[in-house]
Amino acid sequence: MAARKINMGMVGGGPGSFIGIIHFNGAVLDGQIQLVCGAFSSDPEKSQAAGTGYYLPEDRIYGSYQEMIEKERELPDGERMDFLCIATPNHVHFGPAKMALEHGFHVVSDKPLTFSTAEAQELVDLVEKTGLIFAVTHAYTGYPLVKEAREMIRSGKLGKIRKVVSEYPQGWLSDPIEREHQTQASWRTDPRRSGKSGCMGDIGTHALNLAEYVTGLKVKELCADLSTMVEGRPLDDDGNVLVRYDNGARGIIYASQISAGEENGLRIRVYGEKGGVEWVQAEPNRMEVKWPDRPMEVRKPGNAYLSALAQYNTRMPAGHPEGLIEAFANIYRNVATCIQCRIDGTEPPEEALDFPDVYDGLRGMQFIDKLIESSGSDRKWVAF
Repeated sequence: MAARKINMGMVGGGPGSFIGIIHFNGAVLDGQIQLVCGAFSSDPEKSQAAGTGYYLPEDRIYGSYQEMIEKERELPDGERMDFLCIATPNHVHFGPAKMALEHGFHVVSDKPLTFSTAEAQELVDLVEKTGLIFAVTHAYTGYPLVKEAREMIRSGKLGKIRKVVSEYPQGWLSDPIEREHQTQASWRTDPRRSGKSGCMGDIGTHALNLAEYVTGLKVKELCADLSTMVEGRPLDDDGNVLVRYDNGARGIIYASQISAGEENGLRIRVYGEKGGVEWVQAEPNRMEVKWPDRPMEVRKPGNAYLSALAQYNTRMPAGHPEGLIEAFANIYRNVATCIQCRIDGTEPPEEALDFPDVYDGLRGMQFIDKLIESSGSDRKWVAF
């Protein structure tokens, strides 16, 4: 069967959405995926306006995700959507994901996976029952040099890992801008829409995922201190976590949205017996490799000395910047390749299986639970 474009439907991402256009641009970058339908807002008029902006035909712009999934299921194979992209606030992740899986559609969802761990576990059970593809856009794992760090550690070049520091400071919530009805702040600081955690659920889960992805290790125990620094805010806006990994390594995971002056300071440092690596998201085309017995190396994408996995995820010649859209696109390209292989009845290449999945999403939700358990306990250290 000749390859065709993979059809994407989108729920959320309408007026006022930051992440919707990021998902769209990442999905279509390689030309493998096309947006064919959407329910972009719970307000049908706003959904219509957004769909028109994406140049969709009127009959493929829906007023609700329920209507979209039901009507798309009735369309012939090749015309209906193949997978659903979920670009909504946290409390609207579970419903569309569950319904899509029950109707035979693959899913790509923004993080955190769901509103609660119980919902996340239900999605894991559905994925295992249906065998459908489910990706979670922990997009920072899509950068070429993050892949390079992972391959260096996996190949043993740094030796046994001893120390991991993963940090994610922001400063945009230093003031209570949610009281001014700023859209992004309003839902992220609202327990009814964000869930039981604010900062740590929003960006702390990225710091965890990045640390575990790069090192291949799992956090075994943690000791958390979550804080709300802006008076009257109902959810945490700062968190500091000591962690113990399953190989005996020690580490720190911290996230903050009240670190005034910080923009998007995601950074990871990993130290092994033989050397260390450091990568900063604000300068994604540079990774420092540190050795105790020779000068520091600086690795950059687009060069032949990188691992095969890093080169597979590099899109530009050396010296040309790659950013967040390309990192999203690496996830979407892999999902599209896997869907295409299922259509064709073939096996996907190993590189295409490298994307965050529903189990990573579940782990993020369990992380939030354990943070809150530890932070509110006198015992502090809890098993994860």
